[in-house]
Amino acid sequence: MENELKQLHGKAKERQSENKKFFTKLKKRPPKHLDYLMTELHEKEFERTDCLLCSNCCKTTSPLFTQTDIDRISRHLRMRPSDFVIEYLRLDEDQDYVLQQVPCAFLGPDNHCSIYDTRPKACKEFPHTNRKKFQNINHLTLKNVSICPAAFNIVEALKKRVNF
Repeated sequence: MENELKQLHGKAKERQSENKKFFTKLKKRPPKHLDYLMTELHEKEFERTDCLLCSNCCKTTSPLFTQTDIDRISRHLRMRPSDFVIEYLRLDEDQDYVLQQVPCAFLGPDNHCSIYDTRPKACKEFPHTNRKKFQNINHLTLKNVSICPAAFNIVEALKKRVNF
């Protein structure tokens, strides 16, 4: 998996310009059934992708934590929300709560998440490839294709399906 992740970063960088053009075109003129197509491609990819073999998202990036996430997770950990924030989070340049450090403190050596059932919404939705109005999250998808092999594969499959 380590080798695949190194290759992923290079392939994503190689295709960054192409992907930017693709997403610009997609945003201007999304295919009629894009949401349906994205759900189909997402489901197909995750039938063959096991996130526990990779967990690169948990090892290299931080999700955004909403106040709802903070309240839910701190309750699960039997902590006060303010203590949870002090121990695990920081405010980033956009004034969003993110992890103080990566890899995620809740990621175990077996790539399992110790707060999986109460994880942040951003983690539940990652890599965001089955979101409605997918064409509106270009910036996020461009970032995610260099982090997540599944996101990369989904975008490549989408380009083929829409004849880009």
